[in-house]
Amino acid sequence: MDFINRQNKYVVWALSALALAILPLLLQWAGNFWVRMADIALLYVLLALGLNIVVGYAGLLDLGFVAFFAIGAYMYGLMASPHLSETFEWFRQMFPTGLHTSIWLVVPLGAAIAGVFGILLGAPTLKLRGDYLAIVTLGFGEIIRVFLNNLDHPVNITNGPKGLGQIDPISIFGLNFGKPLEVFGFEISSVTWYYYLFLALVVISVVICHRLEVSRIGRAWMAIREDEIAAKAMGINTRNMKLLAFGMGATFGGVSGAMFGAFQGFVSPESFSLNESIMIVAMVVLGGIGHLPGVIVGAVLLSVLPEVLRWVSGAMDLQSVTGGRLDPAILRQLLIALAMIIVMLLRPRGIWPTPEHGKSLQPVDVK
Repeated sequence: MDFINRQNKYVVWALSALALAILPLLLQWAGNFWVRMADIALLYVLLALGLNIVVGYAGLLDLGFVAFFAIGAYMYGLMASPHLSETFEWFRQMFPTGLHTSIWLVVPLGAAIAGVFGILLGAPTLKLRGDYLAIVTLGFGEIIRVFLNNLDHPVNITNGPKGLGQIDPISIFGLNFGKPLEVFGFEISSVTWYYYLFLALVVISVVICHRLEVSRIGRAWMAIREDEIAAKAMGINTRNMKLLAFGMGATFGGVSGAMFGAFQGFVSPESFSLNESIMIVAMVVLGGIGHLPGVIVGAVLLSVLPEVLRWVSGAMDLQSVTGGRLDPAILRQLLIALAMIIVMLLRPRGIWPTPEHGKSLQPVDVK
């Protein structure tokens, strides 16, 4: 029986892998807009997986997670655009056309820089819990955004609200992800190539998160989440474990930000507002906090739903139907909020909660 169940599981995995592999090709036939939507969804999955380490595993409410997303994006923007060469004469003398950094350096560097900032955020908040921790992390996220928005004088590093443009697309083994390529007579667009790259990063991230979850470190995080005082009494170094959670979660945000900068070709502070942080937290909570499949489902739903509703509201031509009295953007936000409220009322533990969570709350039949 176990052998049959194992075979069935492998069949499901194989079919899922095949479906994910052909999905962008089908979406490309319908239009690159849908493939781009899938790309953005995968980036949000990366962000949600990183935040799940902090919120889902360690129980630390972080409302400034988008700051690490911004750090990774600006790091790649500065390292793969002519901005520094155009701004600093001494830099132009060494690199006349700017830095054109390889992805093999960008990914680990983005993870490392974001991880360091994550530890810097966690260090002064070790004694804070709940709402107080949320307020401090929220302030950190806003500080980073304001910092990026105003660091164009007296020294122009981030180019302020104008943002960084002319960012190089990713290139791997001579394959330029910014250009379409014909394979066996079939043209594969640039957004489709990015889909496969983001999908590979998501798979690697899921494996890492799963291994962390079942490791001693993951069990220590969950002990801190359930009862920090009891965890400390059992000999767990809560200080180091919290810093590790902040650092590990931030690395995912840094990598995702670097991929976002390469994918967009442009970054500006407007892309890293407080609403983005709240949306990422909502993905984790709505999907099923602490449960990897649930977090992935929540991230996909909340990243795709706004764009689908945008398309629906445009197709329905609500402006002409209501005589211009109903703004489609407002209706879209209203429908998103209504859908989230309904889901949380019907599924308070999330769409796909972890089976172990809340097991101790089940009533015990004593005979």
